[in-house]
Amino acid sequence: MATPYSQDLRDRVLRAYDRGTKTKQIAETFNVSPSWARRVKQRRRETGETSHRRMGSPGVTIVDRQQLAALVSKHPDATLAELRTGLGVECALSTLCQALRQMGLSFKKKRSMRRSRIAQTLRRGGRIGVHGRKARTQND
Repeated sequence: MATPYSQDLRDRVLRAYDRGTKTKQIAETFNVSPSWARRVKQRRRETGETSHRRMGSPGVTIVDRQQLAALVSKHPDATLAELRTGLGVECALSTLCQALRQMGLSFKKKRSMRRSRIAQTLRRGGRIGVHGRKARTQND
């Protein structure tokens, strides 16, 4: 697994920026990519942080699985956005989807419902679209 650049290197890159050195020259001097050097500078400017961020998954469970299971059993047809609102948690919808998957829950159509009465709209083997139409004749 890759490791983050050292704090010493980050500090030297930031000192070079403070002296007015251009990004391209900093990248060549310290043998780093120009985009990485710009991001270090941008992060210090926007957040004041100069250290690296933790790598890998957060390892923190944001969603209370028991509360989520209770909410799903109460509202089985709720969307992910509705579940998030019901939980009162600020998280990505993908986080909820992953939690549901890990719990073995998924959204499935109810099998107890009657089949739709709508007839099949396409003949088997038929073509879809303008190019699949037969040419019209005078007798049509």
